[in-house]
Amino acid sequence: MGTILITGGLGQIGTELSELLISTYGNDRILVSDIKKETPNENIRYTRLDVSDADSVRKIIGENDVTDIFHLAAILSATGEKDPFMTFNVNLQGTQNIYRAAKDFDVKKLFIPSTIGVYGPSTPKDLVPEDTQTRPVTMYGITKIAGEMLGDYYFRKFGMDVRGLRFPGLISYKFPPTAGTTDYAVDMIIHAVRGMDYECYLKCDTEMPMMYMPDALNAVVDLYEAPRKNLTRCTDYNVGAYSMTPVTLHREIKKYYPEFKVRYQPDYRQEIADGWPHSIDFRKAQKDWNFKPAYDLELTVKDMILNLRKKFDC
Repeated sequence: MGTILITGGLGQIGTELSELLISTYGNDRILVSDIKKETPNENIRYTRLDVSDADSVRKIIGENDVTDIFHLAAILSATGEKDPFMTFNVNLQGTQNIYRAAKDFDVKKLFIPSTIGVYGPSTPKDLVPEDTQTRPVTMYGITKIAGEMLGDYYFRKFGMDVRGLRFPGLISYKFPPTAGTTDYAVDMIIHAVRGMDYECYLKCDTEMPMMYMPDALNAVVDLYEAPRKNLTRCTDYNVGAYSMTPVTLHREIKKYYPEFKVRYQPDYRQEIADGWPHSIDFRKAQKDWNFKPAYDLELTVKDMILNLRKKFDC
């Protein structure tokens, strides 16, 4: 059995996916990598890796008998607009480096997540399918749609087993909000649990599809393990659970914290959110690999608050 490499393993998804994959396949098989010099978790196999450095990518894959890759290293939407050139280097050149090395070293299976950020202002807003108008206007979205297309190319041209899905906004109590446009959801719940009011950077009626992290992780593993013959797509399966607005979330939180207040002060992230769909159609994932989310908004907020109370001891 070869090594399973995780890039971006200390990020929002990577941190929790690493834990899940280690518990599933064993610590000896999992090699976690990230741009950071060292990891706060000494119990994992870790190596520093800058995916935009092609030589480093090839060295890590070649020296560690890598047979499978979960390529999660990426710069998210809001940060991506602050430094679009770095975003291009990491998200697109880094992804090409992974694809090329995976081909040259005969990696058996490659998983690369994408995002609803591949959609743009001209995309229909409701129940958006995979095959629709995709003209993103952010560097994050542009690099991600290009990464999807590269995956399709490597599958057709070289027969590589490339798999991926388009994540909606993700909610998690384990990892603090970073620089995603949908991170207001996590931040709002954290403020409520800590007894603080919240200033939201989006308009109150900004509707976007969302998903709780346990469902997202299960989606990754289920797609990764699905028989290739069952799959009708490569890199762009839609997944999701529910759609919500900031005010919808606020109302749900107020069931637990009736005095919790939110003030709306939209910033540059509003323009990013305005280009994304209100809801997505994920029937292809349901049909091809039995995708089925377990958490709706009510269950998500309930579980988030329960775990954040334990985390903050309040």
